[in-house]
Amino acid sequence: MIPQPNNPLHGKTLETILTELVTQYGWDELGERIKINCFISNPSIKSSLTFLRKTPWARQQVEELYMKGQGM
Repeated sequence: MIPQPNNPLHGKTLETILTELVTQYGWDELGERIKINCFISNPSIKSSLTFLRKTPWARQQVEELYMKGQGM
């Protein structure tokens, strides 16, 4: 495994990031901040992970929100 000292998300799984965001904001506010259907209509971790893994632009928005919330 190659060290990635400049990658603030190194070692964080998408599931961990999403779970922390849901804990911090809740589904309603998360859906307001990132307007994607999997956060607005019948949200769940599983369905959101499926969508985010297939949709790079949405995953990028989630990662950016996470980093902003962590002060990165």
